[in-house]
Amino acid sequence: MLKRIEIEAKTLQDAEKQAVELLKIQIDKIKLTVLKEKKSLLGFSTSTTYEATPNVNLAVEGKIYLENILKTMEIKTRMEVRTLSEGAEIHFHVESDENALLIGREGRTLLALQFLLRNYLNLYVEDHVLVSLDIGNYHENRRKQLEILATKTAKEVAQTRIAVKLDPMNAFDRRIIHTKLSEWRDVITESEGEGEERALVIKPKR
Repeated sequence: MLKRIEIEAKTLQDAEKQAVELLKIQIDKIKLTVLKEKKSLLGFSTSTTYEATPNVNLAVEGKIYLENILKTMEIKTRMEVRTLSEGAEIHFHVESDENALLIGREGRTLLALQFLLRNYLNLYVEDHVLVSLDIGNYHENRRKQLEILATKTAKEVAQTRIAVKLDPMNAFDRRIIHTKLSEWRDVITESEGEGEERALVIKPKR
């Protein structure tokens, strides 16, 4: 899952320089392993092939990154980190006396922090790692509220056969409702609009 590249270089210093440029991370977070050496007829090494990979624990790295951001904001927090699916999923849970500030209006500050954290950790991996951040159980409580809204609205649409357009919401919230209603036989969900006006429409199946 972590990035892995091969580098051929005449010196260790050259290999380190190439690794930093290609992996785009600091040298102190890179591990170089010798794979093979090319030698001249006299037996002197002419070049060495190295494997370069990030030398980090993603969960620890994410925790330090988040703590630095929150420290800059002068907010004391308590953090719990859980790793699932053999490291393919990392869940961060934060509690503080400033939960409302960190969550922001409609969860926008929370989503911005999650975006920064996700982008940072994806610097170290080949494809991507699933990163989620929750503050004060906001996501969990929000998920329950949206699932109740989805079920109630879907029942109305199924009975009346009239489509209902919900208020505009972010992609995270829309996905919760999409998922909740994905197996319903009587209704379908579609997103309409652009940007902040993008909203979910629950329609009767024909």
